[in-house]
Amino acid sequence: MALMAGRRAFLDILRAAGVQYIFGNPGTTELPLMDILVDYPDLQYILTLHEGVAMAMADGYALASGRLGVVNVHVAPGLGNAMGMLYDATKTASPLLVTAGQQDGRYALTEPILWGDMVRMATPLTKWAYQVERVQDLPRALRRAIKVATTPPTGPVFLALPMDIMMAEADLDVSPPPQIAPRIRGDLAALERAAALLSQAHQPLILAGDEVAKSDALAELVAVAELLGARVFAETVPNTTNFPSDHPLYQGALVRSQEAVRRTLQEADVVFAVGADMFTMSLYSDVEPLPPTVQVICLHPDAWEIGKNYPVAVAILGDPKATLAELLPLLQARLTPQAQQAARQRLEVLRRAKAEALERLYEQAREEASRQPMSPLVMNHTIATTVPEEVVIVDESITSGAGLRDFLPRRHARDYFGLKGGGIGWGLPATMGVALALPQRPVLGLIGDGSAMYSIQGLWTAARYGLRCIFVICNNRQYLILKRRLHAYGGPAAKAQQYIGIDLAPPSIQFVALAQALGVPAERVERPADLQRALKEALQRQGPTLLDVPLEAEFPVTA
Repeated sequence: MALMAGRRAFLDILRAAGVQYIFGNPGTTELPLMDILVDYPDLQYILTLHEGVAMAMADGYALASGRLGVVNVHVAPGLGNAMGMLYDATKTASPLLVTAGQQDGRYALTEPILWGDMVRMATPLTKWAYQVERVQDLPRALRRAIKVATTPPTGPVFLALPMDIMMAEADLDVSPPPQIAPRIRGDLAALERAAALLSQAHQPLILAGDEVAKSDALAELVAVAELLGARVFAETVPNTTNFPSDHPLYQGALVRSQEAVRRTLQEADVVFAVGADMFTMSLYSDVEPLPPTVQVICLHPDAWEIGKNYPVAVAILGDPKATLAELLPLLQARLTPQAQQAARQRLEVLRRAKAEALERLYEQAREEASRQPMSPLVMNHTIATTVPEEVVIVDESITSGAGLRDFLPRRHARDYFGLKGGGIGWGLPATMGVALALPQRPVLGLIGDGSAMYSIQGLWTAARYGLRCIFVICNNRQYLILKRRLHAYGGPAAKAQQYIGIDLAPPSIQFVALAQALGVPAERVERPADLQRALKEALQRQGPTLLDVPLEAEFPVTA
């Protein structure tokens, strides 16, 4: 215990928790904190020009580093600005501590300017939200918040920090927060039942979710999948590499269509969902995605996700890495020689099919190579054949990412991050956060033009801190996903090919000029050879680069 101000206790505990960065945009209520950061040179404040950028950048940092991300925003309007990206962070389940300065509590009843009930604002999108009302409670509240954010299932938490609490002094305990070991093994009896079901399956299917990558369980899941000869699909909205994309058993992500998922699962007799969501969809359908004849085994570290929407035959609460390691020998003991031979045959059939499909994709890229503007497939083939294998991909291409993970296999838990929540604008600042977390690796963000404009001011932060990342803008001058949906409806807009509120031209957005104005070197590249050259130059640069790539328009762009 020591006599100190709340603001010093706050920073001392962050330091004890191993925090290196605070992402934010300050205002008057954050000045007590900003005033003493000069005394904490090991805590770097990363200045962004919008709170949404700070939130998504912290999200990317937390996902790539596995460490706590800390965000500091300015009272109710600042928190409001960050809410869209907080929604995405909730869906990625990032361990984030979100804080906001609050007006001095001694006159809060008068509802001063910028005051707001931020706990009510934050509660729907956080694991825990609280406003500190006594300086004596600040250390306890902060330790609790960090513990809740970092304990599986991880996720954002929120603390409101009134100015008078931050400035007040008391005898405060600045002990570090507890670190809870995450390797909780699933119940042995449940594992025995799962092994019995899987060993008897004729067509097992594995649904791999993001918790596989978060728990670093790719090797364990590959071992189980190979033993079973099971096809592996990623959940409908994957955020990570949850199974090696070039493995013959990997069949890609399930399509966000109830009918398509049902057709895929209809071929299975047992589905093993590992750390996966069942099932996030985009549009309503009367069709249930899970056939009633399929038996489901669900392993997840979050009890809420187990049996949330569909019945399961075996429910296992546990860490994927630790639990899969326990399951593997149980399976090995039960699989007959005939079952193991059948699994090897399934693996070989899928290996040949995957090789043939990849060759067809290469052939398609070769056929499209001379198109102008460039096709997305050619752009991605060019990227894949130019960047080094250790590159980290951050993907918010939305509709322009086809083929990228086929041409550029993703094999590790932290080599790919994609938009999960659906709130666009995430990709550009998330790329920056990943670059800060992994400074020794090149980071490439594949960003749709519409998405980029939600957070374009993030380029200034990338330039200010010299972040080594490449932003590739997939520029088709439209919200293409919305046009596809309109054509699926087959209504008046599709028939007339007139799209109200969906095109991004005229005028065309000048991404090169925007980037240069914010301090980032930029170039517009229209041909594959120019893209290859520009990527090689960007990889040699120690700071950020933006490449504006015009892409062919699937549908006409109208005024």
